[in-house]
Amino acid sequence: MTSAFRDAVEARDVQALRAVLHPDVVFHSPAVFKPYLGRDATMTLLRAVIEVFDEFRYVGQTSGDDEQVLRFTARVGDRDVEGVDVIRYDADGLVVDLTVLIRPLSALVALAEAMQAKLAEQATPR
Repeated sequence: MTSAFRDAVEARDVQALRAVLHPDVVFHSPAVFKPYLGRDATMTLLRAVIEVFDEFRYVGQTSGDDEQVLRFTARVGDRDVEGVDVIRYDADGLVVDLTVLIRPLSALVALAEAMQAKLAEQATPR
């Protein structure tokens, strides 16, 4: 199974991350019911989460024919985060569907608050 997504995330390389996303990727957030559609919307969130997560690292991986599950740990403020990225690829190895799951609830709340602040900061003209 391709590891380009994992490599890009671990390197915190937003250009490489963008390159592995299908233009019509669907991103399922752990905090929002409705999925985000498209590469641009997904990249807005992934750029922010790269900045919000501290001590991010993948700690496990399971792969199938066109799907990969990556277990990770991180910190958001004083909260320890555990999560998984469930990734589905197309025939060209591009990410067509990305679902992120986070636990515990207190970590998800901390992440949602930090993401809201980071996205507001990015939207503010300088």
